[in-house]
Order: sequence, then structure tokens, then C-alpha cells
Amino acid sequence: MSDIREKAADEMYCSHCRAIIKKAAEICPKCGCRVAPAPVQTSNPDDMPSFGLGFIGFLVPLAGLILFIVLNKIYPRKARSCGIGALIGFIVGIVFSLIIINAMGDY
Repeated sequence: MSDIREKAADEMYCSHCRAIIKKAAEICPKCGCRVAPAPVQTSNPDDMPSFGLGFIGFLVPLAGLILFIVLNKIYPRKARSCGIGALIGFIVGIVFSLIIINAMGDY
């Protein structure tokens, strides 16, 4: 008798070692390699980092913060651009305020 057998309807061949395994298997029990593709993370194709929204956040940090909060669940990359722009705008505003206060203190 030979060890070769036909695969059943619920079986498939491992793409690495060609062993017969169950179709539902994610990892081959013989070679240990992944046979099922890793789950693909679905993302919104319209969600791209946005320079324009980041610039708006820089110019008006409060608007950038509001956009970050509103867009965070639907467009996380765009929201991140808004948040980074708002943070940079806030820091630059504080630095300029300190420079102006320091310069006025000299008079």
C-alpha cells in the first residue's frame, strides 16, 4: 500500500510543502508555514494625509483640534494631519507670544 492519497473536497495542498491539509487551516501542521493569507485591514481609500487640512490646523489650532476630533474615526490619517498642524501651530503661537512678551519687557 502506498502513502499517497487523493485530497477530499474539504482539503487542499499546502503551498509550501505540498502536504494535504484542511481548507480551513491557517498554518500547515507539517511544515508550520502560513497557508491562509493574513487578514487584510480594510481602510478608506479616501483617507490620505492632507497638507491642506494640516495647514488649516496650523493657522487656526482650535479648528485643527475640532477637525481632529470629528474626523478621527472615519479618516484617521486626515485627522492626524489636522492634529499635527494644530499642535505645531499652538507651539509656534506660544513661542511667538513669549518672544513678544520678552521684547516688550525691555521697554
